[in-house]
Amino acid sequence: MTVKCPLVVVVDDAAAVRSFFVRAAAQLPVNLLVFASAADAMPLLAEQRPDLLFLDIIMPDKDGLTFLQELRTTSLHHDTAVIIISSKDYAQDRQTATDLGVKEFVPKPMTAQVVREKIAQYAGLPPRNAA
Repeated sequence: MTVKCPLVVVVDDAAAVRSFFVRAAAQLPVNLLVFASAADAMPLLAEQRPDLLFLDIIMPDKDGLTFLQELRTTSLHHDTAVIIISSKDYAQDRQTATDLGVKEFVPKPMTAQVVREKIAQYAGLPPRNAA
């Protein structure tokens, strides 16, 4: 029997953030894909529904909330688990994110532990034994 690894997608224009996610999730049994822009992510997201989508708000091509609003209009992504990651923590953005069904709003910078916990929680990974 083949076990399917959960698909986790990160869309963030900052190369350092994308690299951070790759390092943070390196030991997790997930298929992690990172994209620098909404335009880069769209071909994949047009055909696949990730188990979890981390989405930055401020990006040069399209802000993350507008991108999410577009994704939510499709049947494929009407309930995709999304976590907003942003260095800007504005009440209006939080409200818009909530209205769009975002699971959480995580301010940057975040720790690798937080990334792993969120992936485990929302991508359906079994709990790790504390050693």
